Amino acid sequence: MTANARAHSPLLVRHGLLPCEFVPGTAAAAAEFSAADLAVVDGRIAKVGAALADDTFTQLAATGCYVLPGFIDVHVHGGAGADTMDATSEALETMTQFFAQHGVTAFLPTTITAPHGEIVTALRAVAAYKQEEAPGARILGVHVEGPYISPDYPGAQPATFIRPPDLVEFAELIAAGPLRMITLAPEVAGAARMIGMATQQGIVAVWGHTNATYAECVEAAAAGVTQATHTYNAMSGLHHRNPGVLGATLALDGVYAQLIADNIHVHPAAMKILARCKGAAQTILITDAMRAAGLPDGEYELGGQPVTVKAGACRLANGALAGSILTLDQALVNFMMATGWSLAKAWPVTSRTPARALGLGATLGELAPGYQADIVLLNERLEVEATLVGGKVVYLRDQARLQTED
Repeated sequence: MTANARAHSPLLVRHGLLPCEFVPGTAAAAAEFSAADLAVVDGRIAKVGAALADDTFTQLAATGCYVLPGFIDVHVHGGAGADTMDATSEALETMTQFFAQHGVTAFLPTTITAPHGEIVTALRAVAAYKQEEAPGARILGVHVEGPYISPDYPGAQPATFIRPPDLVEFAELIAAGPLRMITLAPEVAGAARMIGMATQQGIVAVWGHTNATYAECVEAAAAGVTQATHTYNAMSGLHHRNPGVLGATLALDGVYAQLIADNIHVHPAAMKILARCKGAAQTILITDAMRAAGLPDGEYELGGQPVTVKAGACRLANGALAGSILTLDQALVNFMMATGWSLAKAWPVTSRTPARALGLGATLGELAPGYQADIVLLNERLEVEATLVGGKVVYLRDQARLQTED
């Protein structure tokens, strides 16, 4: 449930287990986590240390919990019945609240291949909504996935609306709202100029839904592409004489790899291979969730296409996977099981790494003084106990943990 009372600044998170690197005076080699308190003032982390008790602070008991930087989902279409393309404040608010229940403190609402006007409308809706205070996770900007992709790898993107890169359209998208990320196929005519324009505007360029060669990917990375959309899925595969997009994603040090860790899109063994190649510093867990996330099996839609959700898989009528119903807390658990990584090794893939990949590593993704107090508390089963955005409690499993002055 959503907390009935939000913590007022200042806030003290008491007796949690923090990664040792964030606890002063703790040798990281001695243990993976260390018990400590964390003080929040004016929405930012003010201090981390032992015994920071102060009766003037609202207190959030983190006993028995791991305290981590909040999760950041850079690729998510919707959840709890809402979708970015609904282009309404109600849909966006539903998404912010639902994601917060699963430890997400920031995200990029993601569009789908559609007529230009519909994508513009979605961006404008986000621009308008960002003027308000979200009741859950914060919106960092919009991820525009398509329409400038390859018809060879449409995935669940409506093929009817796939089209070549258009710089006039792209300029209109930039003007419409907070465009933070663009997924495109680097091999299609006009893509190089769009990558250059995105880079100049501070927009993260990503390759995805692409049939590019390895050489074309090398050129795209040199031009400014820094991420791969849902690695393994909707891209040319790895062959020892033709490495393709997958080979480039695994081999190129400057490319972050997004991964849908739902055990449906990618086999656990393939997750392990990706983790060995990219490490925690360049692996980003995403959900690619659609509106059915958090809802029962049944019939839904994505980009105007009917989608059947059954046994955890979302599929179009032709059998193609159509996003997921994954949540980021479950993605972390699945990834740890697939790789054998401990929580201490794996946690950056949900927070620090996506923050840095977005160019926000100086304000998000760490539990250090001066950083935004975007925090998630996980119990020993790695279930979300509490989510804080800017020091405010936006989700709390057990109200008894929060002790206010009221």
